[in-house]
Amino acid sequence: MTPQLTRRHLLGLGALQTAAALGFTRVGLSAATAAEPPAVDYAPAVVVGSGYGAAVAALRLGQAGVRTVVVEMGRLWDTAGADGRIFPATTAPDQRAMWFRNRTEAPLATFLWLDVVNRNISPYPGVLDRVNYGDMSVYVGRGVGGGSLVNGGMSPTPRRSYFSEVLPTVDADEMYGTYFPRARQMLGVNDIDPGWFESTEWYRFARVSRKHAQNTGLRTVFVPNVYDFGYMQREAAGQVPRSALAAEVIYGNNHGKKSVDKTYLAAALGTGNVTIETLQRVVAVRREPDGRYVLTVRRIDVTGRVVETRELACRQLFLGAGSLGTTEILLRARETGALPALSPEVGTGWGTNGNVMTARANHLWDTVGANQATMPALGIDDWDNAANPVFAEIAPLPMGIEHWVSMYLAITKNPERGTFTYDAATDSARLNWHISQNQPAVAAAKRLFDRVNRANFTIYRYDLFGDNKAFADTFTYHPLGGCVLGRATDDFGRAKGYSGLYVVDGSLVPGSLGVNPFVTITALAERNMARILAEDPR
Repeated sequence: MTPQLTRRHLLGLGALQTAAALGFTRVGLSAATAAEPPAVDYAPAVVVGSGYGAAVAALRLGQAGVRTVVVEMGRLWDTAGADGRIFPATTAPDQRAMWFRNRTEAPLATFLWLDVVNRNISPYPGVLDRVNYGDMSVYVGRGVGGGSLVNGGMSPTPRRSYFSEVLPTVDADEMYGTYFPRARQMLGVNDIDPGWFESTEWYRFARVSRKHAQNTGLRTVFVPNVYDFGYMQREAAGQVPRSALAAEVIYGNNHGKKSVDKTYLAAALGTGNVTIETLQRVVAVRREPDGRYVLTVRRIDVTGRVVETRELACRQLFLGAGSLGTTEILLRARETGALPALSPEVGTGWGTNGNVMTARANHLWDTVGANQATMPALGIDDWDNAANPVFAEIAPLPMGIEHWVSMYLAITKNPERGTFTYDAATDSARLNWHISQNQPAVAAAKRLFDRVNRANFTIYRYDLFGDNKAFADTFTYHPLGGCVLGRATDDFGRAKGYSGLYVVDGSLVPGSLGVNPFVTITALAERNMARILAEDPR
């Protein structure tokens, strides 16, 4: 099901396209007429970030008639470069790929132990960032749309029983009856045509992994996606430009994918009440005696140079900068004394969603195909195995050659949690996480794939993740927690200690969901915004 393209939605899309074409750093409805909205010093509401939860907040505030400014650290991705494309392919990254790096930092370090995966690039405000904290690195999206720009689009809804275990104070009937369906509709979640899946060369890699899972007695399931599978079928038929079939994914998709800039944010702009300001980072927040929140915002240019520092005030502040960004903003405010009454729970309950990657070497007769779609559509679902719950995405490895590799992103029920502390010397949040804390996740993934290897007489690949490792356990795509619902906030994301201050992103979820989290983050934001707009003064 896709979101309805109303006239307001189309106006918002037009504003985004015009602003990008003209190089604007502020986007509003006036941008559709080639006029950049003026900077403001005060707005009734400010939303920090533009990913899933932030986009929900922006749309629902705009629909409620609240003049809202969205402050985004990255750039607007809606203008083609010299090569005619907005984003580079995964196999041919350039400066657009990474956030101010001299070299790309992909999940795969090598292939056949050769340094052929990553490339030297020029520093630029690229679309993907890898935030490194010693033993753990976190992938995040940079740009209008946040993580929706760079993920694989997999859109499962978590097991109801596990959702209730993780978030026991949230009404599951309400979530599964109202807010999950609302989120799925707005995000444009859709399912692959099973008949096409069975016949196309582009998912041979997934069918081979399914066969190996079935040989092991394991169940596989189709997984919905926000990539338009109808568009993908037209790609395969040569009717439209290729994206998922052109090795595009972790550095953005040029076509076919419904990132939130095309859904929630376009609709938000179409209300006429929302403006998006780009390349602007919130570095501090304080509260004035009259109750207004004042943000210190630094604007950068494409070289990373700070070109302006200003203050932006509001009555209601919605933090949607993600698990890392929101937690750091609040930690800094609490520890520097700007917002001293914030809960001591801010900075706790962080987890990786149990992420671990691994890969297996197949027999020569089990070819996975030189052509592979970049959007996963199938997963091994062993979550109901009480002794070893694992959900494993069957991941593509699109290299344009036959490599006989089956790769997976396993999501495990790792109980370990990290904490963030404020480092005054660097004015930043530091993640306290030791490599040993990912051992439960590695052990769970290994128990599952040891079974697969034994049943199919196959072995692990040791040439992909560096240091001859069969399991990649030093990064996550699914950061969760840091401002946990019901602990650092009330049961609807209101920050404890301060009225008019809200958390609307994945930092509300305590470290684990059992599936890809963005549909849940979106649905939770929908639920919380409905309550906030109904009850809180504006």
